[in-house]
Amino acid sequence: MIEIRGIVFDKDGTLLDFDATWGAFWQELVMGAAGGDPQEAARLLRLIGYDPQTRRFAAGSLFAAGTNAEPVPALPPELSGEWLAHRIAEANRRATAIPVLPLPGVAETIRLLGATGFRLGLATNDSTMGATLALQAFGVSEWFDAAFGYDAVARPKPAPDVVLAFAGTVGLNPAHIAVVGDNPHDMRCARDAGAGLAIGVLSGNSRREDLAPLADCILESVADLPALFGVDAAADENGFIRP
Repeated sequence: MIEIRGIVFDKDGTLLDFDATWGAFWQELVMGAAGGDPQEAARLLRLIGYDPQTRRFAAGSLFAAGTNAEPVPALPPELSGEWLAHRIAEANRRATAIPVLPLPGVAETIRLLGATGFRLGLATNDSTMGATLALQAFGVSEWFDAAFGYDAVARPKPAPDVVLAFAGTVGLNPAHIAVVGDNPHDMRCARDAGAGLAIGVLSGNSRREDLAPLADCILESVADLPALFGVDAAADENGFIRP
């Protein structure tokens, strides 16, 4: 059995409610790009993988699997390089201000794993600033050794750069690191980095069959990790969770 000492988490769909967090943001952004035309806005939303009727992003779609920057060029049909760069920067800036909605049990699980001694990292195709602010917003940043966005490494996921960067930061061999994510990109990242475990979760946009070919195991959510690692929790007299 491989000894896991560090855990790298994806953010959206793994720690945060992906559709609830990002749906309103992209609807507003796309409505502006569509000049207020609802039909054009709906077309553009579908182009990036968002269904306005179900209010969900499709698994593996342009935004669900890509970086913040990737859907932006798809919105208006013709953009100059300078205007496009400005729009990407503005989208990233606005994204740091959107409300973050953690999935049930996430904060408690992070505190428990951190208190048990696991080294924790965040690896996301959001910006590094967005990743850092999200951890701060739901009160778990103190347990994380590092947060890496797509702009912190040469190649974003599915490339292995974020996992290798985390391994270097905490001084662990990737074989002692588990990668947890809701997208096949996360599983591919884990495999190519030589991670000890690739753990898929069904709390995001991917189905079991999307994750199964690359995942070592699949859980319903991050809240199932303590049981997987054999970690027990109890509450002390002040109500704090402790291992």
